[in-house]
This record gives sequence, structure tokens and C-alpha cells, in this order.
Amino acid sequence: MGGVSNPAEVPGWNHVYSGKVRDLYEPADGPADRMLVVASDRVSAFDVVLSPGIPEKGALLTALSDWWFDQLSGADGGEPVANHLTGATVPDVVAGRATIARKLTMIPIECVVRGYLTGSGWKEYRATGAVCGVELPDGLHDGDRLPEPIFTPAYKAPMGEHDENITFERATELVGEELASDLRDISLAIYRRAAATAEAHGLILADTKFEFGRDEDGVLTLGDEVLTSDSSRYWDKVAWESETDPADRMASFDKQIVRNWLAANWDQTGTPPELPAEIVTRTADRYRELLTRLRG
Repeated sequence: MGGVSNPAEVPGWNHVYSGKVRDLYEPADGPADRMLVVASDRVSAFDVVLSPGIPEKGALLTALSDWWFDQLSGADGGEPVANHLTGATVPDVVAGRATIARKLTMIPIECVVRGYLTGSGWKEYRATGAVCGVELPDGLHDGDRLPEPIFTPAYKAPMGEHDENITFERATELVGEELASDLRDISLAIYRRAAATAEAHGLILADTKFEFGRDEDGVLTLGDEVLTSDSSRYWDKVAWESETDPADRMASFDKQIVRNWLAANWDQTGTPPELPAEIVTRTADRYRELLTRLRG
């Protein structure tokens, strides 16, 4: 598939895995409970990595995630949320697009929170009147704000398979009632904090996903990335309130430009076409604008 590049050689670290966007490393000779997480400029859509990548995407995602981790650590005035960051200095070769994190025992549930109805939730609502078993009022439209944010978990499928949207009842079967309840409560609390922060910057946080694990002491800890434009859907508040065309009302600060172009120019068979320079530039601008608006 297009766009795949070899991971960087990082002195003192051994490459162990590459996902669609991130490369993971373990210390060659150091604490076994540490992991180097490097965000690349790769961009994926429809489960394929595309070419070329989005310039500075890895650095922008890392900066955004770090900013949110700082907010959730108490900078926003709220209760600190434990996270996996160590604060250690990353190697120069990946500076600006990497973090050194504590290894966690990850929980196989993606904690998705939706404050607005769109995407796969909108499709499911049209078919069933519910999202992941959560019954919703009649008459909602794509992009509508929900009466209350809802927790709609997904099961993290084995590598190479698609994640599966599940009900809260199914989540309790997978991880137990107490842990499922804790994941729901903390996810909803973080979403509400983040949504309020986003709104103060003229943005709507429509939905997002969190991933949690347990540290060596068993503490429930926020890991992976958090509230980035790859894990979340952000809209411009003024546009959402004033526009009538859904494409303008819900123009998101992420790779939706790439998805839209690819959907119109590729039938999802064979090798995907190369992204035009104009699509790459517009996408990079949206990532950059989100970070700029949030950080002021």
C-alpha cells in the first residue's frame, strides 16, 4: 500500500511495531517499562496508508496531544487525570514528534464518547434509533447535538481486523461491570471538560475516543494519544450554528478532506491514487489551524 516508509533509526531504541501512523520502540538498554512513541507524517483512509504523507502531521499531532495531556493534568483547573507520559527527553532524531511513555497493560475497549450525532453513529441511528444500544430521541439529524453525551464503546479487535462497536452490556462482559463503569464515567467526565475548553476557543468537540490501561500499581491511566484530530472530530462553532449545508456546518479539522477526495477518485480496489498537492496542503492547514486555535 502507498505511503509506507521505513521507521527512523533511533540510537538506543529498538523498533518493535509500526501502525498506520505511529512507530513504537523499546529501549535497547534501559528501563523495560518505557516505550518511545513516534508519530509519523503518514495518513490513512479506508484502512490504507496513502502517499504522500501530510507534512508536519506527526509533530502537530504530538503537540496537540501533549497540550491536552497538560490540560487534563490540572492546567484547566480540573481534577488531574493520570496519563502515561514520563516527561523524559526524546532523542534528537525524533524530537518534536515523539514521547517517552510508561508501558501500560492496555484495556481492550476503545472509550468513544459522542456529544453530537454523526459518522457511524448517525448511520446506526437511522437504522435502529439507537447508537451502541443507547436509545435516542426521534427526529434527530446528522450533526445534531445530543441531549447528553453518550458512551459508545468499541472492542479493540486483533491487529489486522476492524474494531467493533459494542453495547455497554457487552463491555461489562469483556472487562467486568466495575471497570466498564469506571471507563464510562471517566470518559464522559474528560469529554465534558474537553468540550468546554474547545467551546471556549470557538470549537465544537463532536466526538472522541480514549484508550486506557493500568500502570504497574494498577492505576487506571490514560494512554495512547488524546483529543487529537486523528482521534476526535472538531467543528467550527460559528459554522455549525450558522451554516445549513452539512458539508460546511460539519467541516472537520482532520483528514476528512483526504477521505472525501479519495471517495470520489478511488473505488477501494487495487492501489490507491497519489494524493494531489492541493489536498495535502489543505489537510495540513486544517491540522495546523486546530492546534493554533486551541493553544491561542
